[in-house]
Amino acid sequence: MSEWIIATIGELGYLGIFLLMLLESIFPPIPSELIIPFAGFAAARGELDLFGVIAAATAGAVVGMVPWYVAGRLFGLARLRHLADRFGRLITLNGDQLDLATAWFRRYGPAIVFFGRLLPIVRTLISVPAGLARMPPLLFFAASALGALVWNGLLVTSGYLLAEHYELVEAVLDPLTMVVLGGVALLYVYRLVTWRRGRAG
Repeated sequence: MSEWIIATIGELGYLGIFLLMLLESIFPPIPSELIIPFAGFAAARGELDLFGVIAAATAGAVVGMVPWYVAGRLFGLARLRHLADRFGRLITLNGDQLDLATAWFRRYGPAIVFFGRLLPIVRTLISVPAGLARMPPLLFFAASALGALVWNGLLVTSGYLLAEHYELVEAVLDPLTMVVLGGVALLYVYRLVTWRRGRAG
């Protein structure tokens, strides 16, 4: 995966970073932890501007959250709750869990969105309950953008500072990403096997 990411950034520059982060926000298994440090390497080599990289990565992350947030708002809690209790095994959620997530978002929404941007997989799926809870769009995107900006800034800076140890960073990030994805896959299988309908379903 790292070769493809490097090639995309090398050929498309800021647009490549934007598109990769857009894809990462829509499709969780592509981790920003693998994308952004390589963009930092490019900045360290003088091929890209450090702040331009952070801006492109943050813009891509925020735009990529739009479909998930809009889906949550359009479907609405009642309809999605019905679907979750009927077909929720595939997404390992039931109506009761959706109710709980929505209640949390109505109470702690901005903080959850901000800190959720720092976690793999969660950073994508966090947009759905935000939409279900009808979190104000400006507040949602402000919290998302701030969380993405902080996380991308840390990753880009780490890649920038460790540019001379490119092979070492790549050797650590690739297997680490596989471990994270493997853990997510195991958690999904566990939740798939233990899934039950909501009590009100």
